[in-house]
Amino acid sequence: MQLGTKRYWLFQFVGWGLFALINVFFALTFDKINTLFLNRLFIFLFIGILFTHLMRWVILKIDLLFKPLNKQIPGFIAITLIVSLILAFIEVIIYNALNLQGQRNDYSFFGQLLVNTFNTVIYLFIWNCIYFIYHYVQKSRKQQLDTLQLEALVKTLELKTIKAHINPHFIFNAMNSIRALIDENPVRARNAITELSNILRSSMQTEKLETVPFERELNIVKDYLALENMRFEDRLKVEYEIDEDTLSQQVPPMMLQTLVENALKHGISKNIKGGVVKIISDFKDDFHEMVVQNTGYLNGSIHTEGFGLSSTQNRLNLLYGSKAHFNICQLNASLVEAKVLIPVETI
Repeated sequence: MQLGTKRYWLFQFVGWGLFALINVFFALTFDKINTLFLNRLFIFLFIGILFTHLMRWVILKIDLLFKPLNKQIPGFIAITLIVSLILAFIEVIIYNALNLQGQRNDYSFFGQLLVNTFNTVIYLFIWNCIYFIYHYVQKSRKQQLDTLQLEALVKTLELKTIKAHINPHFIFNAMNSIRALIDENPVRARNAITELSNILRSSMQTEKLETVPFERELNIVKDYLALENMRFEDRLKVEYEIDEDTLSQQVPPMMLQTLVENALKHGISKNIKGGVVKIISDFKDDFHEMVVQNTGYLNGSIHTEGFGLSSTQNRLNLLYGSKAHFNICQLNASLVEAKVLIPVETI
């Protein structure tokens, strides 16, 4: 027997058991408990369980629970009335055959049927309300669970898609840097390949992680900047302003590297004299503040159309919702600032 069927029969017997106890309680209260009362109660319980089970079978057979609400309500009313009429009809026949009508013995058959149908409609209406409400709540909970599972799946797929774009994006830029050194300085090119190997090894280790310690991310960025420094030489100056307490904070992997790469691509590389890239990590209120400042200009607009910056915003939305923030702005006449605020991880 399936779990749902077991639960149904448990509710059936508990519900009708409570119905019997309530009737016995009032019969004892008004001193009306006797053999006639007990016989009528036993018969009604038997045919009540039988016909509510039949009613459930009809509901499931016509898939009434899965129909739109505007079709469920008329179906609910029709089934309640039809089954109540049939149940009352059989009840009257049994009571008359066994001489159990009691005070209604003087009623005509139609009168007995009318009274019994009225009472039965009330009982079956309550039964149906409980049955439909239970399944409505169960269906709503299942839909909510399915929605949450779907959202989690979509979030996972989106994160994987973003990561799949980030790593090749970085690799191709790094390879271009190495290619520029091959003819000019083979020794430096070999050193650059070693640096790239270190970066790729770290990148591959963090590929399956949603977040990594900031210290690990910073080490990758330092390797990256050491690699890029071979290409820019004196045109690139790097400064660090790191609060050591932030090193243990969790951050999305490759996010800081993306911001630094963007600073080099849109800032330093477009300036003949080069410039400065400054990395700041600090706590601000309840946020871990990661800042990348670089010499350059926004040209009157924020460059979010490229994959790097758009992926930064997307990843923050997926991982932290509205709790995390990303902004890039022209800090002064010659300095651009990209800032990420991530909720502080508490232990």
